[in-house]
Amino acid sequence: MNENGIATLEVFLVEPSHTQQVIINQYLQASGIHAVTFVSSGNEILEKLKKTKPDLIISSMYLPDMTGVDLIHAIRKDSESYDMAFLLISSETKIQYLEPIRQAGAIAILPKPFTQQELDTALCASLDYLHPEKANLEHLDVEDLRVLLVDDSEFSRKYIQRVLNNVGIENISFACDGKQALALFQEHFFDLIVTDFNMPEMDGLQLVNAIRGDAQQVSTIPILMVTSEQNQNRLAAIEKAGVSAVLDKPFEPQSIKRLIRQLLN
Repeated sequence: MNENGIATLEVFLVEPSHTQQVIINQYLQASGIHAVTFVSSGNEILEKLKKTKPDLIISSMYLPDMTGVDLIHAIRKDSESYDMAFLLISSETKIQYLEPIRQAGAIAILPKPFTQQELDTALCASLDYLHPEKANLEHLDVEDLRVLLVDDSEFSRKYIQRVLNNVGIENISFACDGKQALALFQEHFFDLIVTDFNMPEMDGLQLVNAIRGDAQQVSTIPILMVTSEQNQNRLAAIEKAGVSAVLDKPFEPQSIKRLIRQLLN
């Protein structure tokens, strides 16, 4: 872990429980972070964000005036706060509550209780998101890569775009679903496709099958699927269809950088 870099992070901790504030702060101090501002409600932090911007927002799911979902959506809708790293710490396990957090581009979702290692991993991901390094490819200039990004969530598209930009990829085309992506694929050449799985019109699996069966295009184009899908049968079907790699939401920025190197070198 880059302890010197981690120690520079300024954190807003949104947690209504004083006991949980103390516990989480102890973990943060063990990681070397001492610049922690404690906030008890969603509206309180939204007011604070008008005056100052932390590096990382850590929030629980249930606040007195809103949920963590409401909070991250409010942050993502604010152009000045949009790119902030967001970490959820919650004992919530129901997918209908966690899925919107994943789609909105959270750095990580940690359980209660969490381990020091889990927190350190999330903090490293935050640091890499905030202070990225360009990906080094042996045979290609990363600036020349042509990427097709497919996701029905605007928040997710913007978050993944930010991560791709951070590693030096600027030439990105966007599609909201598989049907739109397939039309773009048939008209243009791409070096890499990054797609979600669960989408309307045509999902990621149908898109992969269509691309791999297209005789007019190079069917060996690398396809990276970024998904929060947990169903093992569906994941097995994705891999069988010929996807090059599967990355979970939320993912560490280093993970997508490493996969891009593996897929394109």
